[in-house]
Amino acid sequence: MGAYLLKRLVSNVLLVAIAASMAYFLAATSLNPRAKYEGRQPPVAEAVIDSMLDDYNLNDKTPVFERYVTWVSGVVQGDFGKTWEGKPVNDEMGRRVGVSLRLLLIGTVLGSGIGVAVGAYAAVRQYRISDRVIGVSSFVIMAIPVFVIATMLTIGAVGINDMLGFTLLEYTGEYNPVLSGWDQFTNRLNHLILPTISLCLGQVAFYSRIQRNMMLDVLGQDFVRTARAKGLTRGKALFKHALRTALIPAATYFAFAFGTMLTGATFTEKIFAWHGMGAWLVDSIHTHDVNSVAAVSMFAAVCVLVAGLLSDLVVAALDPRVRVS
Repeated sequence: MGAYLLKRLVSNVLLVAIAASMAYFLAATSLNPRAKYEGRQPPVAEAVIDSMLDDYNLNDKTPVFERYVTWVSGVVQGDFGKTWEGKPVNDEMGRRVGVSLRLLLIGTVLGSGIGVAVGAYAAVRQYRISDRVIGVSSFVIMAIPVFVIATMLTIGAVGINDMLGFTLLEYTGEYNPVLSGWDQFTNRLNHLILPTISLCLGQVAFYSRIQRNMMLDVLGQDFVRTARAKGLTRGKALFKHALRTALIPAATYFAFAFGTMLTGATFTEKIFAWHGMGAWLVDSIHTHDVNSVAAVSMFAAVCVLVAGLLSDLVVAALDPRVRVS
């Protein structure tokens, strides 16, 4: 298994490099940082603009490949360059990465875990009322875009707070900076509830459908009946044999589902006023900030490929055939 995972790790590193390079070229050729300096009153001399853009490695008069080489040489040393305002991209990214990872990790763990459990339960209860309710609910949730779900949650929180006369659910920002200690910790948890729900719902619906179908395929297999014939209880046979086998296809979808989660996190962060990487990407595109867009794109590529590596680990743990290949 070690050789298998090492090959996957090397290929993922190469894919990150390719994805980051393509993102940089796309941003450098389509965005126009010069526009942020032109049209000011009083006008800024073109030579001054060129000098600033040269300092930030954003000058469109410099060949794009030359700018790319400068950017790569900095990234290799851990320096992602400067924003169009001259601030270090590293400082901004360091502050925002933790915000996004907080949402992504909690949303991924809860969404996938609850989705698998709900899907397995629906399969065991096939064609019963609970199975039909879960199926209809999943399809409805998957048909609703993330930003609509987030907006509906915000409207619902406002209505509940108004009805109760006090703030039960926080719906904007990451935390209240006035609070400290235990009060701030609980306040952060409150602010985390609605964004996490908006991200989790789609994951729960997605995984529940996959897990239900995979579980139904496994339940009729001979090895499940053999396990029951050997004296295992129905619960142990389902959990130890059927569920473990049915988890393998769901684990392979993990990286793709995580990519969808990243897209959803962008909308969620903007709607709930979380200053994470997704919100930064939208703002950076609006301000023609090439280096920031490239940094966020590289972060997204790393997250997706780490999710892919984790899915490989899960598959290798669940499927003995992978460990010897």
